[in-house]
Amino acid sequence: MSRKIESEYDVIVAGGGAAGVGAALGAARAGAKVCLVEKYGFLGGAATTSQVLAYCGFFQQGKTPIKAVGGAGELVLEAMRGCGMTGEAYNSETTGNWIILLNPEGAKLAFDRVLADHGVDVLLHSRVAAATRTANGIESVTVAGMEGRRRIAAEGFVDATGDANLSLVSGIAMREGDHEGRLQAVSAPIRISGLDPDVPFDREAIKAAVRRYNETGAHPITRSDGGIYTRIPGTGDMWWMIIDLALRDLSSGSFTWAEQRAREMAHDYVAMLRAYVPGFERCFLAQSGPQIGIRESRHPAIRYEMTAHDLASGRQRPDSVARAAWPAELHGEAGKPVYHSVGGPGYASIPLDSLRVRGLDNLFVAGRVIGADPVAYGSVRVMGTAFATGEAAGIAAALGAEDGETVGAEVRRLGGLT
Repeated sequence: MSRKIESEYDVIVAGGGAAGVGAALGAARAGAKVCLVEKYGFLGGAATTSQVLAYCGFFQQGKTPIKAVGGAGELVLEAMRGCGMTGEAYNSETTGNWIILLNPEGAKLAFDRVLADHGVDVLLHSRVAAATRTANGIESVTVAGMEGRRRIAAEGFVDATGDANLSLVSGIAMREGDHEGRLQAVSAPIRISGLDPDVPFDREAIKAAVRRYNETGAHPITRSDGGIYTRIPGTGDMWWMIIDLALRDLSSGSFTWAEQRAREMAHDYVAMLRAYVPGFERCFLAQSGPQIGIRESRHPAIRYEMTAHDLASGRQRPDSVARAAWPAELHGEAGKPVYHSVGGPGYASIPLDSLRVRGLDNLFVAGRVIGADPVAYGSVRVMGTAFATGEAAGIAAALGAEDGETVGAEVRRLGGLT
């Protein structure tokens, strides 16, 4: 590809979660000079910022795991294997879906290594604060970091921030939540240490403890099944998803309330386990956060929104650049997820137009900000799928591509699945 002389980079990626890492790898492997900007001091997105220690979307539903994501996602799994994780499919006893279990500290190191191996320039403790644009494209972004602000020019841009921050400062129209403005519930997975290694987890005992707590507890638990939990790879710790909260809006006040309430709940629930569940007599809360797990915030105006029918029918398209295989997981009511299976061959095509904003030719989106209606969104937002949409967005930004067939062919060349 050709670059303008004044541009420092071919592609700038905003956000260093699964989508951002996928985008940076996709662009770099397509021959671009890439800069990735991340506000935290580490990469990984929800996996490392919010204790979401399970990758969803790498596999289709079914009795056996069928791969739906390759390419950049597989490169990350290979790096994780070098950091002590297996990267293998694990069947959740709660949902029956196939996931990949994570260790957050190993994941952080794996992300550092895989991006360094592909020559990506990473700016941590930095965020995109502004964008300079013409009528049809972005020319540069202003990055605020530890040294202050500086302007960085590029030819292509990817918004992988999760909250559509780059799209927002670029003037793209936004919708918050679903078509009625309702947001999916947030969750606060926690990490628990001090468990008796000789006592297996007893779901019935946990469910009984929940019922007992709900009789008088300050924060009644909505997940009557005891929640989702596993052992964290390489440790004796428990990963537990049991805390869910409805989010009223996207204001700082609402997030402050949710963060503080989740901390109160976490300490209460661990005390419940310690009091009532065998093997947890000396357990303690080892970690929460650093931030609550956000499922939904802003949706930028996109050229094509995937639909519930696309997902239910397993719609196949010639302009596909990634696969949506995770069942639509909807958290309209806190603690009571609803799932809708993917039809057809077990996955639906994600077209390039679901990664292209309206009004700007060189801005692509990835991860949970791609185009989808409220039902399809429950599938495409998960981290495994985010690697795939990120890779496609990075390739499109690197090539300046406008058609899905071109990007899909490059995805396949690099080992991805379309």
